Amino acid sequence: MNTTQCTRRLCCRLCKSTELELVIQLTPTPPANAFVRKNSVEVQQGVFPLDIFFCHNCSHVQLLDVIDPKILFSEYVYVSGTSPLFIEHFRRYASDVVTQFTPRVGSLVVDIGSNDGTLLSFFKKAGMSVLGIDPARKIVEEANRNGIETLEGFFNQSLAEKILGSKGPASVITANNVFAHADDLEGIIQGVRSLLAPDGIFIFEVSYLIDVIEKTLFDTIYHEHLSYHSVGPLHRFFAQNGMNMFGAYRIHTHGGSIRGVCQLADGPYSDDGTVSELMTLEQIHALNSVETFSNFATGIEGLKYQLNLLLEQLKSDGKKIAGYGAPAKATTLMYHFNIGRDIVDFIVDDSPLKQGLYSPGRHISIVSGAEIEKQSPNFLLILAWNFAESIISNNQNYKKNGGQFIIPLPKVEVR
Repeated sequence: MNTTQCTRRLCCRLCKSTELELVIQLTPTPPANAFVRKNSVEVQQGVFPLDIFFCHNCSHVQLLDVIDPKILFSEYVYVSGTSPLFIEHFRRYASDVVTQFTPRVGSLVVDIGSNDGTLLSFFKKAGMSVLGIDPARKIVEEANRNGIETLEGFFNQSLAEKILGSKGPASVITANNVFAHADDLEGIIQGVRSLLAPDGIFIFEVSYLIDVIEKTLFDTIYHEHLSYHSVGPLHRFFAQNGMNMFGAYRIHTHGGSIRGVCQLADGPYSDDGTVSELMTLEQIHALNSVETFSNFATGIEGLKYQLNLLLEQLKSDGKKIAGYGAPAKATTLMYHFNIGRDIVDFIVDDSPLKQGLYSPGRHISIVSGAEIEKQSPNFLLILAWNFAESIISNNQNYKKNGGQFIIPLPKVEVR
């Protein structure tokens, strides 16, 4: 492990406790979005630990090995605007916020980790002033070209104070999946507190640990995702940092997520009971028990056995297999399940930013959907399994011509 690129923190990201226990060890991987160009295919990429720790003090589940965020995010290639499902999700998200909290027309909405500005575009259509913040240079340039003002960088208190000085307080601050990605969550919340209007709201979405455990979504564990959140530890964290989490709602994105809604400690909104409901559910699911995570690890190995058996049988029968989708989670799945070029001939991805590149570490070529008809694989292994239904429905011709789909998670299925 290169210590200039990766460091190991010694305390819990939420409560600072050092009472941490290693509960799951996945196969070390390169950074999940470290795609390479053709001239680098023969260069072996470095790998970093995927060790998951449980905090005995607050029950937060997390990676302690932190890769330099500039390495992870400066050349980021994921864009939310390529997915019709996410475009619709963000349209509804903005509509829900405007309907429920009625921010004043023209007031400021800030999105931390705004990506290509898809969410902000809907707030802009609703009459808000919008500002995005994102570290990915090319995606920031694209967002600005598309009329969504976006700053390149990482959000912190210093940047928050600059925005406050130039644009005034924000009525709404959003952060989608950022709370999983950031090491310094306290620094983000200090910035949010500085920038938020007295009656403003902070809304975030993150993958939900209950869903990760229930559905064996182990491939959502990768270096960008430093935290695997549940409501109990987050509620305490916000209270310790001058904020009040007054709403928490389960949503369907990324295989199962939560949307948390917070205000300043003396904000005007009443708790709607959803926070305590989910905290009770987390006790029922024993998210405060190490044994829960031991059982989770056993489930992962069961899925690995099933999928490997299927793929090896297909290959021994002379079948041609391609992958569909090159999301970050595919890196974890392919490494831990030992799937390489001997199994998968190529990977189709709908993002032009990924086409022509090669997958992290395994160096499998990533191509456009046109290659399905050209190369006629017998099976498509859907690596972007959370979009399986739309991928299958968009490839009906392939299916009519005898092609079949393999869905690896939450359970192994052939369709």
